[in-house]
Amino acid sequence: MIKIVDLFNNKITSDEVISVGGWIKSNRNNGKLGFLVLNDGSAFQNVQVVYKPSEVANFAKIEGIKLSSAVKVTGKFILTPTAKQPFEIQAQAIEILDEATEDSPVQKKEHSFEYLREIAHLRARTNTFNAVFRIRSSCAFAIHEFFNKNNFIYVHTPIITGNDAEGAGESFVVTTRTDGNYAEDFFGKKASLTVSGQLHAEGFAQAFGQVYTFGPTFRAENSNTTKHCAEFWMIEPEVAFNDLSQNMDLVEEMIKAIINYLFNHNFVELTFLNETVDKTLLERLTILKDSSFTRMTYSEAINVLTTALNNNHPFENKDIFWGMDLQTEHERFLCEEVTKKPMFLTDYPKDIKAFYMKVNSDNKTVAACDLLVPGIGELVGGSERESNYDKIVARCHEMNVPVEELTWYLDLRKYGYYKSAGFGLGFERLVMYVTGILNIRDVIPFPRTPKNLLF
Repeated sequence: MIKIVDLFNNKITSDEVISVGGWIKSNRNNGKLGFLVLNDGSAFQNVQVVYKPSEVANFAKIEGIKLSSAVKVTGKFILTPTAKQPFEIQAQAIEILDEATEDSPVQKKEHSFEYLREIAHLRARTNTFNAVFRIRSSCAFAIHEFFNKNNFIYVHTPIITGNDAEGAGESFVVTTRTDGNYAEDFFGKKASLTVSGQLHAEGFAQAFGQVYTFGPTFRAENSNTTKHCAEFWMIEPEVAFNDLSQNMDLVEEMIKAIINYLFNHNFVELTFLNETVDKTLLERLTILKDSSFTRMTYSEAINVLTTALNNNHPFENKDIFWGMDLQTEHERFLCEEVTKKPMFLTDYPKDIKAFYMKVNSDNKTVAACDLLVPGIGELVGGSERESNYDKIVARCHEMNVPVEELTWYLDLRKYGYYKSAGFGLGFERLVMYVTGILNIRDVIPFPRTPKNLLF
């Protein structure tokens, strides 16, 4: 059988007799003429099959077949340049490969995203989620391609670990015991599912120069917002000898490479989502890939926000001061109304950032950066790492990070650790941005959230 994607790639000539297989997406007829819409998963676009009782022996059977049944169609490939679709197949035979025994919960009508989350094993059959998960796949490939072309080493960092990279205490404990006696547990100490691969990546960067991780991470944060899931994927590059400015250059190059890849390989899906989900999607992505990202310090941003507040800008959070953790509305204001394009915010107060970030000479800020993009706010967070052993140990004590659990990581500074920089990109946050989908549960095939483990 020929793949449907080959039909759209002009690999078949008109009037050629072909066979295609797939699942029935819709079926309508008037007793004299029938129309099947078929998809085999190889392309986002469907193919239309025209069938007549004079040509198809089992016309009556096909006439009443349920949606999602699998069939094989043999017929003539006909170009239809003046019709809605570029071609159709005029069926000569339709073989039922597997007939659905029940009506599918996914019908040819509009379903709410909430309803489809309850049948996540079937929602990829809808046009919207088919487009979303194709784009998710392409994003993953584009990321690997970018780093491979730039001579990065791909590191598989541990999923089970003995440290909490962010020090937030929101990790899932991995144990074989019910009494909490970790000394007698499998590893002989407390172990958790990883919240980040960064610390391990830093170790490998000191051997290979530039590395990246791309894998699942876990956070036991009891949150039901549209941005939080208990299981999510992270991309975390780490580059030895890089400073903060070079780190931001890398972020910009990577993001643009991903968007350009999608425009070249998934424009059909992006166009569909632009029409049905977010009518600003293509415009936003075009601005992102064609813009030069601007840079602004945190202190400058506070001044801009304070001025806007004094001019009666309707912020919900009006308590704006140096040292605060900016809210999404503040981030979006900066990149949507001030710079009107993607921007880096740099040099945050050290008290609101992680222990491993390099403290600047003012001893008040750290060499950190967040990429803010219109429509979502923060997309990427990164920093130059603290390279001085005594300083990072002091920071651990300041922030109550247990030094004894991080001896191996801190000791990297004793063996020629000149400098290093890296960043974290939440993969689902990226997929949300490039699809226009507003809820993280709708860009993960099987989302894990508090009180929700359906599959």
